[in-house]
Amino acid sequence: MSKHNNTLPDHILYISYDGMTDPLGQSQVIPYLIGLCKAGYTFSLLSCEKKDRLQKNEQHIRKLLAPYPIQWHPIPYTPSPPILAKYWDLHQLKKTACQIYETQPFAMTHCRSYVPTDIGLQLKKKYGTKLFFDMRGFWVDERVDGGLWNLRNPIYKIAYWRYKQKEAQYLQQADMTISLTHAGIQEMKTWDSYQEGQRLEMIQCSTDFDLFQLHTPQKREAARKQLGLAPNELIFAYLGNIGTWYMLDEMLQFFKQAKQSYPNAQFLFLTHETPATIYGYLSKYQLNPSDFVITFAARQEVATLMAAADIGLFFIKPAYSKISSSPTKLGELLAMGMPVICNAGVGDVREIIQATNSGMALEKFDATSFQQVINQIPQLLQKDGANIRQKAIENYSLQKAIGRYVQLYKEVLSYEG
Repeated sequence: MSKHNNTLPDHILYISYDGMTDPLGQSQVIPYLIGLCKAGYTFSLLSCEKKDRLQKNEQHIRKLLAPYPIQWHPIPYTPSPPILAKYWDLHQLKKTACQIYETQPFAMTHCRSYVPTDIGLQLKKKYGTKLFFDMRGFWVDERVDGGLWNLRNPIYKIAYWRYKQKEAQYLQQADMTISLTHAGIQEMKTWDSYQEGQRLEMIQCSTDFDLFQLHTPQKREAARKQLGLAPNELIFAYLGNIGTWYMLDEMLQFFKQAKQSYPNAQFLFLTHETPATIYGYLSKYQLNPSDFVITFAARQEVATLMAAADIGLFFIKPAYSKISSSPTKLGELLAMGMPVICNAGVGDVREIIQATNSGMALEKFDATSFQQVINQIPQLLQKDGANIRQKAIENYSLQKAIGRYVQLYKEVLSYEG
């Protein structure tokens, strides 16, 4: 094992397979790094970027990062072929990480999810750097639960088996493992790969409460005017992309049933998806496109436009791997003081909804369950938004999460084992 004598004790390599030009990078990576910089850390940031988004947003990201000691190293994300593309990206990530170390040695690698952790583990063996495994979710099982890896295909079966082995190595050799949920930690402790004494800590997805401020009647009126929505109609809203985990069919079924009680109800989608993606589902449920407003919103615009809504609505596939999920959109909706209709069986969602008294988490996706929630809509509309927001701060404060990372960074970097 080789190791530089001039390793910088407060310099961290942060590796993300998600791009900084993606919405997720801007909401769940950059704000944390900025906060950690203010606590005295410096970063080399290595990320995989989708070509079109990099072309569109690179200068914006560089402007965001410019005031802070963050050196960004974007590399191209390879979309295909499946599996092989991942290995090419891994090769590129490792090559770049080693180049960074030779010019600006780092004391620790903070790895966001599984693919970067493969690099972090190799760097630990090569240079003796600490490994901070920010697992984000049960990535291997997500591939299967989301239908991305069909285990009847021998290639995916081998990939699944190999990555389950790697998952065990990550847990056993990481100096710290972060789960997004309490439920995820409890599940990991039942795994054969778990060994007593391994450090497992919970830091869930946080929310920028400065950006997602409490919605007010004035903000509601302005947003509806901007979006062309009537001032007195019931507006449901969905925030984020549609795909793999998000149950569009069930959300549309719920909306159709809600319209029997609220004929003028409308559904607002703030999403990167093209409107045609959603419109293609409407005929299946005899829904009218005029009842939908589907638009893109940049991160800085999301809270402004979401203020048009009365109730946030999202359903997530409650698969095994979702035990470890912390939906970013939930924290953002609660920060605005907005009541929420969602479902249980995903991370700590049910417990958070109960703790914040912010809405309802369905156990089933059937007409009876939908009607029980629809019957409660008048009560949901009467909830105190300021109270929801205040309770949400206890769960989702960005500053609290950054403080926890600082605490765990210090612990890992001072440990000589």
